[in-house]
Amino acid sequence: MKQFLVFVEKEFHHIFRDRLTLWILLGLPILMLSLFGFAITTEVKNTKMAVYDPSRDAATQTIINRLRANDYFIFTRYLSSAHEIEEAFRKGEVGIVVVFSEQFYDNLLHTGDAQVQLITDGTDPNTATILNTYATNIIMSYQQELSNLNGVPYQIVPGAKLLYNPEMKGAYNFVPGVMGMILMLICAMMTSISIAREKEKGTMEVLLVSPMKPLVIIFAKAIPYLVLSLVNLATILLMSVFVLKVPIAGSLLVLVTLSVTFIFVCLALGLLISTMVESQLVALLFSGMALMAPIILLSGMVFPIENMPWFLRILSNIIPARWYIEANRKVMIKGLGFGSIAKEMLILGSMAVVLITVSLKKFKNRLE
Repeated sequence: MKQFLVFVEKEFHHIFRDRLTLWILLGLPILMLSLFGFAITTEVKNTKMAVYDPSRDAATQTIINRLRANDYFIFTRYLSSAHEIEEAFRKGEVGIVVVFSEQFYDNLLHTGDAQVQLITDGTDPNTATILNTYATNIIMSYQQELSNLNGVPYQIVPGAKLLYNPEMKGAYNFVPGVMGMILMLICAMMTSISIAREKEKGTMEVLLVSPMKPLVIIFAKAIPYLVLSLVNLATILLMSVFVLKVPIAGSLLVLVTLSVTFIFVCLALGLLISTMVESQLVALLFSGMALMAPIILLSGMVFPIENMPWFLRILSNIIPARWYIEANRKVMIKGLGFGSIAKEMLILGSMAVVLITVSLKKFKNRLE
């Protein structure tokens, strides 16, 4: 019995000695439960809303006020012309635009019929459908109250229009997201075991005494996985276009440049993980399990970021896949150019530089 307790004590010492593994074992359940508890929701909240209202009468103002007086929509501004509608969607300023017909209230009083159009971003057809339902219910509630008040069967007809995805194909939303998840997991996971493998096999000492500079060693580790990632990128794009029938509406060159930048970020993240751990198993656990949940939940791949609590929205800013997926949708689905994704490119490029710098510093520390 004493020998058994000694072995148990020894095993506890091994566990407590590897603090990273201990953090994964104890911290990952808390992280997973928090992310799944707060991020997963079928509600759509805090959607930015713009209004094009050429009439500006009492009826339209009442409807707008009712739309603003709930958690579903955040009123941003009035549009001065119909030409600004698509531009607002291109810049990502709005998720829905409410368009009223001219002389809305006059038409409602004299003919009993008035038109309002709800324009949403069809790149996420599920969210667009929910937004249309929310807005339609609010408008129909006002119509019912007005009819009951005046005893006249007024009819307000909301018309729905989905930009970029009028056929409401789910693949238009999921393909860019899945691309980000696949590239992140494969690049980070495979690269994370590269240096860890050297440590585990005892060949790290050979690298440490070699005349090669740390930066050269790091890049030499990353190049093979960069080539494999480019092959994966080509495979994903070919399957997206020819199998899933998701067209590349924008420039292929811009899309490839964006994807290569994201691949560099993923490779740098994998290298950073590999410098922090001592075994391939821990590297796989960290890069696989610890990255999977944030990518799925906080990148906007499945659940809109604006629906989440404020602290998760802030946390999502450090998830590289979020910026790649946003930019990828702009290029693939909306057909936008490089100028529209400059912000995302700058953020991803900065992340790559920071991650490589930190990886190099930690590798130099090991040299010393």
